[in-house]
Amino acid sequence: MSSTRLEEQLAFALEAEGLKQIFRQTVLLADRRAENDAEHSWHLSLLAILLSEHALDPAVDLLRVLKMLLIHDIVEIDAGDTFAYDEKGNLDKEEREQAAADRLFNLLPGDQAEAMRALWDEFEARATPEARYAAALDRFQPLLLNCHTEGAAWRRHGVKKAQVIARNEHIKEGIPALWEHAEKMIDRAVEQGHLDP
Repeated sequence: MSSTRLEEQLAFALEAEGLKQIFRQTVLLADRRAENDAEHSWHLSLLAILLSEHALDPAVDLLRVLKMLLIHDIVEIDAGDTFAYDEKGNLDKEEREQAAADRLFNLLPGDQAEAMRALWDEFEARATPEARYAAALDRFQPLLLNCHTEGAAWRRHGVKKAQVIARNEHIKEGIPALWEHAEKMIDRAVEQGHLDP
């Protein structure tokens, strides 16, 4: 292994550390502080391991899913986190994230840059069983935290049930049983006054 290759890999690793400084709208259960992207990625990876038996495709490649989940938000180092229900912020999100992906993944040696970018593109497209499983978890995790923090982010932004359904219903594409559970959680959140009907 050349020292240049190692230096490029370490440069990417140091750049990826920036995920710890990207704060999301979702809050943590214990102290209600904003979750950061690194915490989110770790939590998704744990969920991927725990819930793999519920994946629509039982032969899903869990290692591939874990790789996707660890890098899926890396672009937010440059593009920032766009709140799921921010209509204005979502208008140019794809453009910002594509530019970020071009810069960040190209910090790596060519073969790794190509492999990581392909994984990120696969996640974004949701065209494979692995990507659909990973994307389902990415949608479910903030919903789970919102339901267990009295709808903290939802209430702060005036989010309504129909928006939550529209944003999250593709959970069923990767984990149908989890979507059934999520629908019950959403209904309960409305009943408890944690989510506007």
